[in-house]
Amino acid sequence: MASASGSFRPNIVLVHCHDLGRHLHCYGVPTVHSPNLDALAASGVRFEHAFSTAPQCSPSRASMVTGRFPHSHGVMGLSQSNFAWDLHGGERHVAELLRDAGYRTGIVGLHHAGRCGAVLPAAFSTQQAFATEKEIAVRCGFDHAELFGRGEEVADRAIAELRRASRSDRPFFLEIGYGEPHRRKSLLAPDPDYEGFVGDYIEPDDSLGVTVPPYLRDEPFARRDFTEFQGAVRYLDTHAGRILREIERLGLDEHTLVVFTTDHGIAMTRAKSTLYDAGIGIALIVRFPARGWVGGRVQRELASNIDLVPTLLEAADVPAPPAIQGHSLAGLLDGRPGPVRDSVFAEMSYQNYYDPRRCIRTDRHKLIVYFTESVTLIQQTGAAALHTTPVTPERISGTFHPLAELFDLREDPEELDNVIDRPAYRQVRDELLGRLYRWMRDTGDPLLDGAIAAPMHGWALRVLHEASAAVAAKEA
Repeated sequence: MASASGSFRPNIVLVHCHDLGRHLHCYGVPTVHSPNLDALAASGVRFEHAFSTAPQCSPSRASMVTGRFPHSHGVMGLSQSNFAWDLHGGERHVAELLRDAGYRTGIVGLHHAGRCGAVLPAAFSTQQAFATEKEIAVRCGFDHAELFGRGEEVADRAIAELRRASRSDRPFFLEIGYGEPHRRKSLLAPDPDYEGFVGDYIEPDDSLGVTVPPYLRDEPFARRDFTEFQGAVRYLDTHAGRILREIERLGLDEHTLVVFTTDHGIAMTRAKSTLYDAGIGIALIVRFPARGWVGGRVQRELASNIDLVPTLLEAADVPAPPAIQGHSLAGLLDGRPGPVRDSVFAEMSYQNYYDPRRCIRTDRHKLIVYFTESVTLIQQTGAAALHTTPVTPERISGTFHPLAELFDLREDPEELDNVIDRPAYRQVRDELLGRLYRWMRDTGDPLLDGAIAAPMHGWALRVLHEASAAVAAKEA
């Protein structure tokens, strides 16, 4: 469909999943079955060095759909339950921006980018308050919302929505969120507290062998854990493939911009919830035949998931609001000359605990600054996952954060050797410290003003004030 300026507006299908990192065959993991996503990469464009703004779910997803950093959009921790982090009132989801420009908009599956209108629980209530589909649709700009479900159910709903949308005279934006390969209670685990990757609908997979990343010890427990993980990735790939085949069957592939990505790194020790590359490195695959974003190209430039929203808006000929902090990748994908990123930034404030840190990553170096003395590797991916251990003893849970870490990624791609105190790296250290500070200052990072209070802090103050006022009234 033509836009107001006369250019063609593509359909847009954004497919994302939980906790995948880059654990795909097309990203160099030989033991993973991912033929459908590999085929998407072979027919589209794969970004080799894409990163999330955060190493945990809600903050990164909110960045993915707003084009802004977590401390800017407000989701600085998990959105579910009493964690309750939510988008600031003025934040605009990409669906809202596209709908205002004439797009039909929909979401199926996982949202998890903010509470989006859920009523906060009453004081002392143990009942979790979740946003309804209608509340999320109204807050984020969706015409249609069907949330949650296993991968096969998400694919079924997405296919039905694709068929409906294909009959419309409006271009459409469809967001499809898969919960896999997130951890879940495992039927195979002897430890009842362990959350693995398989269950009553996912089978482990070691048919091509098992790949344990170099930063973890290749031990029997790790191999079993990754066998489960590979099965969950294979399941995800199967149901992502159904979406891709339906787009082709409906004759939409030429004029549909398809994006596949994930929220952050894999749910293993020293990956998810850390600012190491294993925690923030993500898959990012794009295909748009009508614009020439095809051919199995590999882009090796740095990219951030805040770059996704401005890229989609430029492809749709929709002006990007000034508040967006990402940079469009459209010029890079078009092959036009222009500036490219010289760095990406990432952050964590809250997971299910407070452990603030910030980082800057260039093509050569990574600097991480820590703001608490927390345990180095607090594990929130299942108790038994602590048996999957890093290769370096000082990184095992029980040690504490240094003030900062600096890694030379060319010499040390697994980020195992902290060179922060070495004289040869003093100039790099000081330059990156200065750049990290300026980014925090220029983007209004509240961490510069002190500790960041969680939503529950305000609730606790409220019940204290209300109780105090009630006592005072009785005494009067």
